[in-house]
Amino acid sequence: MRFLISKQTQFHSSSPSHLISHHQPLPPNSQMEALLLSKPAPHFKFSSKHKHSSPLFTFPTQSLRLQPLNTTSFTFRAIQNQGQQIFQDTPAPIDNQDESYGEVKGIIGSRALEGGKGMEYLIEWKDGHEPSWVPSDFIAKDVVAEYETPWWTAAKKADESALKQLIDADDDRDIDAVDSDGRTALLFVSGLGSEPCVKALAEAGANLDHRENSGGLTALHMAAGYVRPGVVKLLVDLGADVEAEDDRGRTPLDLAKEILNATPKGNPMQFGRRIGLDSVIRSLEGAIYEYAEVEWILEKRGKGENLEYLVKWKDGGENEWVKAKFIGEDVVRDYEAGLEYAVAERVMGRRDGDDGKPEFLVKWADMEQPTWEPKENVDPQLIQEYEEAQNTSPP
Repeated sequence: MRFLISKQTQFHSSSPSHLISHHQPLPPNSQMEALLLSKPAPHFKFSSKHKHSSPLFTFPTQSLRLQPLNTTSFTFRAIQNQGQQIFQDTPAPIDNQDESYGEVKGIIGSRALEGGKGMEYLIEWKDGHEPSWVPSDFIAKDVVAEYETPWWTAAKKADESALKQLIDADDDRDIDAVDSDGRTALLFVSGLGSEPCVKALAEAGANLDHRENSGGLTALHMAAGYVRPGVVKLLVDLGADVEAEDDRGRTPLDLAKEILNATPKGNPMQFGRRIGLDSVIRSLEGAIYEYAEVEWILEKRGKGENLEYLVKWKDGGENEWVKAKFIGEDVVRDYEAGLEYAVAERVMGRRDGDDGKPEFLVKWADMEQPTWEPKENVDPQLIQEYEEAQNTSPP
């Protein structure tokens, strides 16, 4: 289905045919946070076609230990079974809480669980057993922290140098590692507005459409919600899904429009913010809509929010009923003023009217007799063709 967009986002022509469009946490931000917590607002879904360097982590020389779920009742022993590392639960004496649970030499890899519900790590054992994957819940928090802290510090500060250094280390670290809320580094740097960090993560294979667990937001939602026009455009160019919905059914475009509506118009302090949101919205709409020409409006029906117009497309597409709010204001204005459109074949002559303004003799496709029309009623391209022909004609 095609949809016309508002006057602000469409191109206009002085000809009878009008170019219109159809349907093809992070830094503190009180307005976005308020919207995230407020009740869902109605929306439309269109079907379509940063700063201090963090040192890199180095493993300490001392041994590290696995942490049991409950040190008073269970211990997890690393045992060898037919060449594979496995774990088994065995009762442990309550008075023997210092028993070794399996010494760890270091973490040598990471990967996110399905759906971003947690992490597991590839453990290198001090006793020479084959490395094995262990869920984060079974590993001492200080061990995980020493491995993960440099990564999250770089992401949450949008530290391009530190982030690239970690990426280039090629140490089997999951580029889509998640924190406790299921957020990836890409979501953080997108909300912070760091185009270089976004590009670095994308080039390393980051999932552009990953949804965090606390609200279903994607990197594009973060960039739109925190008003980062440059990152929005970059993510769109990289192929991020502009119609991905959060848990409340909002696309990034819906979110940006909500925030724009909540941003005061008359406050000078909010002027730059409104400009940024306009830019975000244009980028998202440009990715969702494609442009087509309409000849005219044929009919209308309904009232208020249900007002619709029957649109005739210039490309021969089937006439469609379109909501009034999606139609360019100039197109509606001409229809309501009773103006009729016709297809001009060519301009045959020129003269000055009674008011001194130029008029052109137009040959119409559906009329036998040509008529004199004011300049504003004639396609500029036809006027140009006529004038060029006159200039090249022999005297």
